[in-house]
Amino acid sequence: MTSPDRPPTAARRGSRRQEYSAATKRALVDVAEALFTEHGYAGTSLDEIVAGARVTKGALYHHFSGKQALFEAVFDRVEGRASETIRAAIRGRGDPWEQATAGLRTFLAVVQQPGYRRIVIQEGPAVLGYERFREHEERSAYGIVSEIVAAVLSGYDLEQSMIDTFSRVFFGALSAAGAAVSSAEDTVRASAEVEAAVGFILSGLRQQAEAGGRLPGPGELPRG
Repeated sequence: MTSPDRPPTAARRGSRRQEYSAATKRALVDVAEALFTEHGYAGTSLDEIVAGARVTKGALYHHFSGKQALFEAVFDRVEGRASETIRAAIRGRGDPWEQATAGLRTFLAVVQQPGYRRIVIQEGPAVLGYERFREHEERSAYGIVSEIVAAVLSGYDLEQSMIDTFSRVFFGALSAAGAAVSSAEDTVRASAEVEAAVGFILSGLRQQAEAGGRLPGPGELPRG
């Protein structure tokens, strides 16, 4: 007679299968991330990935439709890890200007990491396509940028549409800056230059906010 405290054999087997399936998928993504970082998407074969993960191609196709789907899983992991790193850097900082500075510095450190540089910045747009790449990027990085921008601009009397516009502008600028830093021969110098440029803009906004100034709305800028 089966003990009521002991789960049925079929349930235990199902649990083990789920654990094995999850471990297999994790191993494939682990190996793929390492190979894509070192050799790039085109330079990595599925044979190398399954060999490194010690699974069959059938196991790979059980989890992923192909090489591009596996790359997308790696991309999501790398991008998600970067977003959490940036969020951790700004977490607990009550001053929005400190949040902006900490977020910027952490972002510039992230884009210099080999995995992020290769998978997200260099390979991502080409492998995923520009539109899908932007979708992924906006689900992660854009959310952080918009939160920081909203906090920084909270002292100004701005409509939400203008705050959204500022967020888009800063997001686009940071994306371009990240790509520039990633591809620079001297990433440390390029990062310092970006930090100085963005810091100058933030400093101007802060001074104007603390002086009680206001930002012009649509149609309010002087025309030459």
